[in-house]
Amino acid sequence: MANILSGQPAVDGAAAGSNPGAFRVDPQTYTTLDALIKTTKDHVLPDLVETYGDQGITGFLKLTGAINAGGTSDQFDWWELGRRHATLAYTGATINANSAEDVALADEDATKTKLQENDVVMDSVSGTRFIVQTGDGLASNGTTAQVTLLKLDGDDVDAADIDASGGGTLIKLGNMYAQGTEQPHAFEDIGLRKYSNSYMIVKGRYEVNGSQATNIGWVNVGGGEYRWFMKGEQEARAKFEDQREMMLLFGEKRPAGNGTDITSGELAGSEGYFSAIEDRGIVVQNANANPLDSFAEFDDLILELDKQGAPSEYAMYLNRKQDLAIDDMLASGIATSVTAGLPGQFGAFQNDADMAVKLGFKSFTRGGYTFHKHDWKLLNDPTLLGASNFVQGAMVPLMNVTDARSGVRVPALSMFYKEANGYSREMEHWVTGGGVLGHTNNGDTGKDTATFHYRSEIGLCVRAANQHVMIKG
Repeated sequence: MANILSGQPAVDGAAAGSNPGAFRVDPQTYTTLDALIKTTKDHVLPDLVETYGDQGITGFLKLTGAINAGGTSDQFDWWELGRRHATLAYTGATINANSAEDVALADEDATKTKLQENDVVMDSVSGTRFIVQTGDGLASNGTTAQVTLLKLDGDDVDAADIDASGGGTLIKLGNMYAQGTEQPHAFEDIGLRKYSNSYMIVKGRYEVNGSQATNIGWVNVGGGEYRWFMKGEQEARAKFEDQREMMLLFGEKRPAGNGTDITSGELAGSEGYFSAIEDRGIVVQNANANPLDSFAEFDDLILELDKQGAPSEYAMYLNRKQDLAIDDMLASGIATSVTAGLPGQFGAFQNDADMAVKLGFKSFTRGGYTFHKHDWKLLNDPTLLGASNFVQGAMVPLMNVTDARSGVRVPALSMFYKEANGYSREMEHWVTGGGVLGHTNNGDTGKDTATFHYRSEIGLCVRAANQHVMIKG
């Protein structure tokens, strides 16, 4: 009688077809039943571990009071009132025998450097006062203008009165006229300046195929949901928002003719926060590892803030190294009674110390200024600015500024986005797909994917950038 084989594969190592027993599952060849049929369910912990904690870096603009507002043009403009008075740089002088000075003035801005007859100026080093003998309508070679000066007290000019070789700075005090003379005919520059910035378009997307959209995993990605692609989409959106904020911080304008768009030509670029400070603000940088780690350096900065008419309250956003350096500085100051330490001044937080603490701020005063110190995750992340020593911190004035054109009080920082007739491009999000997850608006319906799209058209307005501080390494 022929052997009837079961068709089972040999699991005990016996050669197939040798005998019927070779095809049976034989428990005697295993040490335990579990080793035979794996009766124990895998114990998989369902919680997703955030290995690097909360990696989100957005929030700087919101914490500093930046407002959001819609715009309907390719750029936005604003006006700022400049200095009421201006110093005049001169590059050299010739002391003449007739006691007059021929002073070569730097002619970077003709409306500032032009002097009229009878104007009175003072040398910033010697304190000597001069009156302009000739000045209005002087010939210029495009870089310098010759102005003839006499000492206001009538004495002869000597080498102590003006730096004839190295040049220096003149302060315009006013003017002095004799009886019966005409009024000056040149108008005074009031220093009103127009600034502009362009919008920039930031884009991102995330894609999942239909099969992966239906797979259930072991890990709870949030809200009891075990489909991994949903976590992927959340991370893609968060990454897009981070990149959007970094572009608002580090974007730069591009001059005409330097576009990088191969198909259409020009890419205007957009001025970011740090670009504005580097161009018009205060940059703190020296050879030390921590630019602000001593009272002497801090006091130098305070003197500069005074010159810029800065408000009395600042938010400091720092990397950890700079943050600790200031902690050490404050600790040494408290021990020697040099500084007020951490007093109860919290004007930016409704004078509520608890609110400042809840937001993670430490506050201290120096020279009539209150500084609210906060660490900045962007500058500590080793995959972002933590990988660089380029920026160690920023100091943002906590104030509203007056718009020079409308007179309206507005925040120093504003983020604008494009919008019109109910359509906003601040944060666009839509999904396309070839039937995946019910989305059939892909155009190519045969494509077995769902694509999540993100787009934002935004720009940053930094008003009174001269009062903002960038701390560079």
